[in-house]
Amino acid sequence: MAKVRDLHQKWIKNKEYRKAHDDLAPEFAIARAVIEARAAAGLTQEQLAQRMDTTQSVIARLEGGRARPSTQTLERLAAATGTRLKISFEPAGVQ
Repeated sequence: MAKVRDLHQKWIKNKEYRKAHDDLAPEFAIARAVIEARAAAGLTQEQLAQRMDTTQSVIARLEGGRARPSTQTLERLAAATGTRLKISFEPAGVQ
């Protein structure tokens, strides 16, 4: 069975795939930040959901990049993980 990483390396050479991947980069970054904050706090998805007064499936959608959280949701997540929300703007083209 092929690994996702190997498939990605193959597909990224395709211009359409690369554009779609690049377009989703912000969503991937948010999902990664959510996962990292939860993991650093030593919480399961269920525990984080309880602290945020939501469900585990909502946390799974955030971590899977299938939801665009509001700033209010991100603030609740920060409070639940003992972190501080910081939003910044960077010049276009900076990765």
